[in-house]
Amino acid sequence: MKAVRLHEIGGPQNLQVDDVALPIPSEGEILVRVRAAAFNRRDVFITQGLYPGISLPRTLGSDGAGILEESGEEVVIDPMLGWGDDPHVWLANASILGMPHDGTFAQYVAVPKANVYPKPAHLSMEEAAAIPLAGLTAYRAAFTRGELRTGETVLIPGIGGGVQTFVLLFAKAVGARAIVTSGSEEKLARAREFGADVTLDYAADPDWHKRLKRGEVDLVVDSSGGDTLNKALGVVRLGGRLVIYGGTRVESTVRLFPIFWNHLDIRGTSMGSPADFRGMLDLITKHRLKPAIDHAYPLDRAVAAADRMATAQQFGKIVLTVP
Repeated sequence: MKAVRLHEIGGPQNLQVDDVALPIPSEGEILVRVRAAAFNRRDVFITQGLYPGISLPRTLGSDGAGILEESGEEVVIDPMLGWGDDPHVWLANASILGMPHDGTFAQYVAVPKANVYPKPAHLSMEEAAAIPLAGLTAYRAAFTRGELRTGETVLIPGIGGGVQTFVLLFAKAVGARAIVTSGSEEKLARAREFGADVTLDYAADPDWHKRLKRGEVDLVVDSSGGDTLNKALGVVRLGGRLVIYGGTRVESTVRLFPIFWNHLDIRGTSMGSPADFRGMLDLITKHRLKPAIDHAYPLDRAVAAADRMATAQQFGKIVLTVP
């Protein structure tokens, strides 16, 4: 079969399409014929050596949708491996499909049977493949950890990436108000198409947070870090929440006064449990939600897809179609 493999660290240009043997499912696993996969920032980080536990050579890719080889059923894959029995936190040895296990950038992948779910019928293979990692992370951040409710206001800094676009999509589906930021007017325009109520350009106005009322925000979902958290602290209501699932810019030094004085909760999260994945699929199916897809590339143009991801130009998910 064809597979996109990484043999050495050095950036996305080191990805290459190899001919490799079909995976042989172990006990408890099942073989999926992959029809579409999708990039996440972790794939680029892995090529750059910026990810723990890298083992090469490896087939990358966490997101995928396809057909069960044994039954012909159309499925989507949960990339979270070995979460464990505690829904509140994953096991210390939990991992994610695509590193250190061979992933979805291939014509076939072997995954645990428990990790395959029926593909939502209203989605294409490309749309379904765009969901797993980003959708799961967004669902847990917004609802399981963030406890977002109808009528509340959520601040989504740095709109454009896969997770943040899902947070926006999910928030509007449950009747929440959404404020988003970006340094790109093009991305802000796309966010308005997806229902954003307020859009703020932090490149044009570094004091964007001063345009919001103090206490206007119930929940912040952030992955950027830097000074974003400090700016967000000033607009979160008394007893409000901040959920953090990444730090793509820099580490943050936060002001302590607004945290203790306003009784704020700062919560960390990463990926999600099987219950989160089921809840996420139920929400997508109930509201017939469709993910934002930025570009679709054929498998043999994986380097071009990774380059676009690396430059953070995308709005939504970057997808690979698998022949």
